[in-house]
Amino acid sequence: RDCLLSRGLGDVYKRQIADGADVIEPDLVITRDGVLVARHENALAVLGPDGHVVEATTDVAERPDYADRRTTKTVDGRRVSGWFAEDFSWAELQTLRARERIPAIRPANARLDGRYGIPSLQQIVDLVRSESTRLGRAIGMAPETKHPTYFQSIGMPLEEPLVALLEANGLNQADSPVVIQSFEVANLQALRQRTPVRLAQLVGARGQPYDFTVAGDSRSYADLLTPEGLAAMRRYADVLAPVKSLVLGPEAVARGGAASELVARAHAADLSVVVWTLRPENAFLPAALKGEPVGDDTVRGRGEAEVAAYLRAGVDGVFADDPGVAVSYT
Repeated sequence: RDCLLSRGLGDVYKRQIADGADVIEPDLVITRDGVLVARHENALAVLGPDGHVVEATTDVAERPDYADRRTTKTVDGRRVSGWFAEDFSWAELQTLRARERIPAIRPANARLDGRYGIPSLQQIVDLVRSESTRLGRAIGMAPETKHPTYFQSIGMPLEEPLVALLEANGLNQADSPVVIQSFEVANLQALRQRTPVRLAQLVGARGQPYDFTVAGDSRSYADLLTPEGLAAMRRYADVLAPVKSLVLGPEAVARGGAASELVARAHAADLSVVVWTLRPENAFLPAALKGEPVGDDTVRGRGEAEVAAYLRAGVDGVFADDPGVAVSYT
C-alpha cells in the first residue's frame, strides 16, 4: 500500500500494478512545507511508555540529527509520542528510509528495511500515469486523507493542496480515475463543493467520525449505515467503504459468503461498496481459512477464498494488500 516505494520510484507499486491492481491506495499526510506524502500515519515512528519504538514506517528514531524532533501530540483525542511528518520538510523526509510497519507478521518485507524512501503524492501520480500508458489500461488512485480534523486544527489542511494537485495534473474531473477517501464526514462534504471526483466514506466497526466528536455530534458509524444515514451519505459521497467485518463476519466468510444486507442497503441508496482490507496472512483470516501451521501469523492462508466470499456478498470492489491474491480469484 503506502510504504516501500523507492526514491527512483516504482518497485512495489509497479509489482502491485503488474499483479493486476486497478487502483493504488496511498494514505496521505503533509510535510511542514505543504507537500502531500504517502504514510500510513502522520507519526513516522511511535514510542511506547518505556521510550522504545512500538511502531515505525521510517528509520527516524535512529537518526541522531532528528532527535530534537521527538515530541508528544494529541491526534484524534489520543496522545502519541514520536516523530511526525508535519514537523519535517519534504527535503528532510527524503533523507529517511522506509520500514515495514508490521514486521512480526511480514518479516520478508522487513528484510527490505532501509532500501526505499518516502514517496510524494506527485511522484505516485507520475508513476500511475506512466504505468497506465505503458500497459495500455487505466490505473486509478484512491488517496485517503488521514486525520483531516487534526490537520485543520494545526493550520495544515490536506484538502486544498490535494485539490490543487489534482487540478495541476488534469485530474480534477468527474471522469478521472480518482477516489478520495476519509473516515470523517465534514471534509468529504467540503471536498464535494470543490471537486467532482468520486468520494468514499470510510466506516469503522465502532466509534464515530472524529469530526463528529469535535462537533459534539452523537451519531456513530452505525448511524451512518441506516437507510436514512446512507441516503444522507449519498448527497456527498459516491462510495461506501466499510471495514470488512460490517459486511461479513468471520463465520460467514468461512462458509463462502452470501448476499449482504448492508451491501443491498447501500446499493439501494445508489452507493458503490468497497470493503477494506483483505490481507492473506493467518493473522487476518478467519480460522477456517488459515494456512498451516494455523498458529503462525506470518503464514499465508486461503486469501483467495476470502475474496470470493466478499464478491458473493455483492461488493463492488475490495482493498487488498496483495492484489495478486484478489486477481487470482477474479
